[in-house]
Amino acid sequence: MTQAPPALEVLPRDLSAYRKGNVGVDYVHRFESGKPGPHVLINALTHGNEICGMTAATHLLDNNVRPKIGTLTVSFANVAAYESFNEALPFDSRQLVHNLNRIWSPEWLDGTEDSPELSRARILRPVVEAADHILDIHSTSQPVVPFWVYPGFERNAKVALAIGRPSVHLVMPDGLGSGTPLIQYGSHGGPDGKGVAMVVECGQHFLRSASDLATAVTYDFLAYFGLVDKDPATPPAEPQRRFQLLQTFVIKSPDFAFVRPLIGFETFAKGELIATNGGEEIRALCDDCTIFMPAQRAIVGREAVYLTKPI
Repeated sequence: MTQAPPALEVLPRDLSAYRKGNVGVDYVHRFESGKPGPHVLINALTHGNEICGMTAATHLLDNNVRPKIGTLTVSFANVAAYESFNEALPFDSRQLVHNLNRIWSPEWLDGTEDSPELSRARILRPVVEAADHILDIHSTSQPVVPFWVYPGFERNAKVALAIGRPSVHLVMPDGLGSGTPLIQYGSHGGPDGKGVAMVVECGQHFLRSASDLATAVTYDFLAYFGLVDKDPATPPAEPQRRFQLLQTFVIKSPDFAFVRPLIGFETFAKGELIATNGGEEIRALCDDCTIFMPAQRAIVGREAVYLTKPI
């Protein structure tokens, strides 16, 4: 499996000016309106090479965006991985040791193992716990259409459909299946939770279009909850497409291989071979089985592919 060098239209910038936050946690900034309203967390850089989140978060801070009601928190999560960026190996700054978006469970957070990501997640726990609603900004290794990712609760779907962009939704009725992401931490991961928590995947990591979309959706999300005014120039929503996550496969062997090059959104007929994973065959689970996030490199322990079906 090989990965072509990406176009590096947007590169990391120095974040040292944002290090000193105002809640006792580095790279976390909170602004209170003094008026009743929800507490919204905009989280960037859960993965260090997902530059679009940095662009959106710095845009809020550089432009002194303040909430009309409620509370706004802006967080840069995995700055340590972000600072390891190397233009020659731009995908390698995703994480240092652990995937910061798979360790938001008591087993990991209260366990004895340690790493830069586990340490940071433990520090960020009260920040995440304090938020009513969470937008976690991500991007993809391939230039596929942007999409939402969220647990399959009506409260999440309502917000994503109302915002209208991106127009594709990946719905997780039973969780991710390969760990616990930030948006499933605590009450946000259960049916009785009152808050919304969702990921927006904005497009290929280093494209200007991904950063532009991340910033636009951040404002859309804040406007939905009344923290900022809605932009009257917001385009009308496109027809929505929703997919249900069926199963997540993890790479078990360095010999993992797809039957053909995949970038995402390809479809397979029920039973059709998709990949070989050591001695395991990954086959389509249904007709119109749709691929999300196929791995571009065979790294044992990381996700191989998400199999979905249209809703």
